[in-house]
Amino acid sequence: MVRFSFGVTRTKTSGGQLSLSRLEAKLERNRPEGKILETVGVFEAVKQHGKYETGQLFLHSVFGYRGIVLFPWHARLYDRDITPPMSDSKPEPPGAHGSKEVKGKTHTYYQVLIDTRDCPHISQRSQTEAVTFLANHDDSRALYAIPGLDYVSHEDILPYNSTEQVPIQHELFERFLMYNPSKIPPFTARDTLKAWQEKNHPWLELSDVHRETTENIRVTVIPFYMGMREAQNSHVYWWRYCIRLENLGNEVVQLRERHWRIFSLSGTLETVRGRGVVGREPVLSKEQPAFQYSSHVSLQAPSGHMWGTFRIERTDGSHFDVRIPPFSLESNKDDKAPPAGYTF
Repeated sequence: MVRFSFGVTRTKTSGGQLSLSRLEAKLERNRPEGKILETVGVFEAVKQHGKYETGQLFLHSVFGYRGIVLFPWHARLYDRDITPPMSDSKPEPPGAHGSKEVKGKTHTYYQVLIDTRDCPHISQRSQTEAVTFLANHDDSRALYAIPGLDYVSHEDILPYNSTEQVPIQHELFERFLMYNPSKIPPFTARDTLKAWQEKNHPWLELSDVHRETTENIRVTVIPFYMGMREAQNSHVYWWRYCIRLENLGNEVVQLRERHWRIFSLSGTLETVRGRGVVGREPVLSKEQPAFQYSSHVSLQAPSGHMWGTFRIERTDGSHFDVRIPPFSLESNKDDKAPPAGYTF
């Protein structure tokens, strides 16, 4: 068992060896000047098999925030770094780079709440308002976000336990979860969480994950269908997509440009170029290896595809292009009711 506090280095758990030096160094840098370190929990063994339950407390192994699991998603991971047999594969979209088909495998993600105390420390590396919905009024372009809601891959979970009855600060924590000391973990879902999950399932559902690595820079893309709105006598279909860039090597690099190709079922092919992403040009280093953001795309057709590249700059000024794996934009849930958001 390992007790941890922000900035204290430990390397073992009851389940075996676990290196936390990078995570703890990150948390130490984020600690406000003059603040005293406090123990917030005890690490548990990482699950190599099975899934974490609703109410599981965790640290994010990459971004370092505290969170709690709401419920799991079972997605299909299409990893272009793995060469598959030809069967059970996903075909390339028209015009996409490469020609190989990619086999999908089941992978577990979790819908989680982020502790609001940690949001200021991760905002430069990961958006904390990335889960967005279409608003339910006449403005067809209006979006709203639920702050502190995230999707986390199983391998990014570092589970821990705490003696606190409210160990996570988030406005939805006590609406969604209740303390139950007879359970492990000791937090169970309220009826409001179950109702919210069921009502918003089409707009929250994580179904496909796409991943590809170029020169030690791994790009992961997760698309989400948001719904359809009518605008000027036409139907406009909306998606959000979450992208994570990770530097798996030792060289410091910086994202400089993006280049997108967007193909619509209506037959149009759009090219989008620009500086950085979401107004930033993040540096990816061994100490801060990842950057995650979300954006949106709309089509006047019920489906399409996206793919592209990121232009990456090395410290010597040279550049290389990192491939963004092709992914589908599907609207097979547009017959559902609009998202419910905070309505319980």
